[in-house]
Amino acid sequence: MLTLLPLAQAAPAGGLFGNPLLLLGLLFAVMYFTMIRPQAKQAKAHRALVEGLSKGDRVVTMGGIHGQIRQVDEKSVLLEVDGGTKLRVDKGKVAYIVGASTPPA
Repeated sequence: MLTLLPLAQAAPAGGLFGNPLLLLGLLFAVMYFTMIRPQAKQAKAHRALVEGLSKGDRVVTMGGIHGQIRQVDEKSVLLEVDGGTKLRVDKGKVAYIVGASTPPA
C-alpha cells in the first residue's frame, strides 16, 4: 500500500478545468456574453435614439421628466413640460421616446 501513494501524488490534475489558462478564457467568454456585449448593444441603441430626436417628439428624460421637444440643438433639446414651462436638457439624458416601437431597456 505504501508503494501506491507516490504514484497517486504524481498524477496530473486532469479534467476540463485542469489548465488555468483555459479556465481564465472560459471565465472571460462568460463575462463577455453576459455583461459586455448586452451593454454595448444598449449603448448603440441609445446613441441611435439620441441622433434621431426631432421637434415634436414626446420624450421622457432619465430624471423622469415628461415633455415635448420644441427645439433640437447639437448637444441639447428644449422640452416643453406642463403649463408651457420650458427646460433645456442634454440630449444624452433623454431616456426614451413615448410611443416608440421599442420600449426602454
